[in-house]
Amino acid sequence: MDIRTTLGCLAVFGSAFFFYLATVVIKWSSMAGLAIDSSLFTLSRFLFGFITVVTVMGLRRQRIKIVKKRYLIGGAVCNAMAVFCFFKGVELTSVAQANILNMTYPLFIAVFSWIFLKAQRDIISVGIVMVALAGVWLILSPANMAFNQDSLWALGSGISAAAAIMYLNVSRQVHDTQTTLFFMFSLGGSIIFILFFNEMRLPGLEEFKYLFWCSAIAIAGQYLLTVGFKYVTAIEGGIISSTRILLAALLGPLIAMDPSLSAGGWIGAFLIFSGNVFLTARKVKG
Repeated sequence: MDIRTTLGCLAVFGSAFFFYLATVVIKWSSMAGLAIDSSLFTLSRFLFGFITVVTVMGLRRQRIKIVKKRYLIGGAVCNAMAVFCFFKGVELTSVAQANILNMTYPLFIAVFSWIFLKAQRDIISVGIVMVALAGVWLILSPANMAFNQDSLWALGSGISAAAAIMYLNVSRQVHDTQTTLFFMFSLGGSIIFILFFNEMRLPGLEEFKYLFWCSAIAIAGQYLLTVGFKYVTAIEGGIISSTRILLAALLGPLIAMDPSLSAGGWIGAFLIFSGNVFLTARKVKG
């Protein structure tokens, strides 16, 4: 393995850790006695991302180039849903459970591809998804098979993230990265602001610290992911990105005061992780 590939792998792994750490900050704010709504964390992330993208475009003297607006709008709407549902899941459940369920998006991409893209129908992939979905159930009802409705927020983030990524894939065929991110952050932030207008308020100094670090860490993770994928293969990147499942399961009790996963929860996490790895490998080979 050459130095560039090694650095690429480290960057992708760093992005997985940063995405996880951003959600830990949300839990830390709750542990500090602050009542910061998920909508504020979501808006803060989009606002920070928007400022970052505009700054980069200004330094590079780039302009927005819109080719197919419906792709940009669809991706922004689905991404806004995904981020809000993800943060809401962290707020109402545990950091580990929310991250693991959020990482089900590759499974739902396979499901959506089967439904909407006849040319991509693959019976083996469907079998892998069915096994991984058994893992989802073990995460949703880890101990006594009692269903926790709050877990649906994190699962919803995985479903909407799958739709967002499918929009992103077609959008990136005709739009550059900065145009895509500009719409994602600006339109996404506007949607959250309008839908949750009654919950919008100026944060206090202590609240601002948590909002800032959650957003900054997440955006740093996004850029690490972008850089890392330049130097690793798709299968390497997909597998390393999926390690966020294992990070969440291992680190949750240590840094987020999460309850330890039960044996069933660990099996569920492993099934989801394995499903992601197999689907990534199969997609690359196909």
